[in-house]
Amino acid sequence: MATRRALLKATMTTAMGLSPLRALAQAPSPNPSSGPGSMPGAVMSTLAAYMSAARTRALPQDVSEQAKFHLLDTMAAMISGSELPPGQAAQRHIREHGGNGPATIVGTAFTAPPIDAALANGMMAHADETDDSHNESRSHPGCAVVPAALATGEISGIDGSGLLRSVTLGYDIGTRVVLAMGGAAFSYESSLSTHSIAGTFGAAAAASCAVGLDTRQMRWALDYTAQQSSGFTAWRRDTDHIEKAFVFAGKTARDGVTAALLVQSGWNGVDDIFSGPDNFFAAYAPKAQPEKLIEKLGERYEITQTDIKKWTVGSPIQGALDGIEAIGSKKPFDADQVKKVTVRLAPSVANVV
Repeated sequence: MATRRALLKATMTTAMGLSPLRALAQAPSPNPSSGPGSMPGAVMSTLAAYMSAARTRALPQDVSEQAKFHLLDTMAAMISGSELPPGQAAQRHIREHGGNGPATIVGTAFTAPPIDAALANGMMAHADETDDSHNESRSHPGCAVVPAALATGEISGIDGSGLLRSVTLGYDIGTRVVLAMGGAAFSYESSLSTHSIAGTFGAAAAASCAVGLDTRQMRWALDYTAQQSSGFTAWRRDTDHIEKAFVFAGKTARDGVTAALLVQSGWNGVDDIFSGPDNFFAAYAPKAQPEKLIEKLGERYEITQTDIKKWTVGSPIQGALDGIEAIGSKKPFDADQVKKVTVRLAPSVANVV
């Protein structure tokens, strides 16, 4: 884990104009004392150190304000989603197969263990298309990250600032994993769901931050996250949005919280799942650029690059609705006057909506 001296050095160098990421990267790596993994590579060392320091590192004011909007936006999606089929299905599952616990199921009067709460709240957060969207990684960060942060934050007793830091870290890590894999271009070439991959890593980062994992534990949490990372774009054939909600949010929030709590309870793992034999990228994206995991980390906050939707529909059709609104403002019309609407979209996104 990062030593007190390393963190102090990071703080001092930040005050002198050096970014938190560069400061942590220059700190000496501690000698491992336990666990089965080999020494981590430079990317993982920097990434894990950054993640472990996030719980107490102040966010820039503009980033903190943006995080509040995304937190509230996702909470609103959960509340509205609690009455929709995916939300109802999740609540039914928890009532029948879950148990009592300390974590809140949003929009209901009952509580559950944090892993179950993350699943239910995630399903509700993506019960329709209200939640936010990150275009470059082709993911929906909020619906996975926020439920994971809420569930673990509630059992850890973190305050509002800690919650915002956990959420912000989740957006940064989940999206960067997909960006390292190739971003949006990768998503168009693969049957893997980038929404699920980004969501799972984002949820794990947020949950791990909320429960206060140290540097080495962060590496292990990423390992168990990678082992759970899956999801395929077959969700496009789901006509009821229930499987889609599971792939984007319910599963991802649940798995991220699971990874964090496994490590918190004492599990160890591989020290660097992103490099070495049989690593994550070798399995899923052999052409990946792992260095993108830490590119501008601490300088470019992905939560500021994430869109809050104006319309409660998929991102590819937002522009079409903007067009209808613009037409209506210039020449008002009633619904019964509309005979036909033709929308032309690129083939790569048309099948999404």
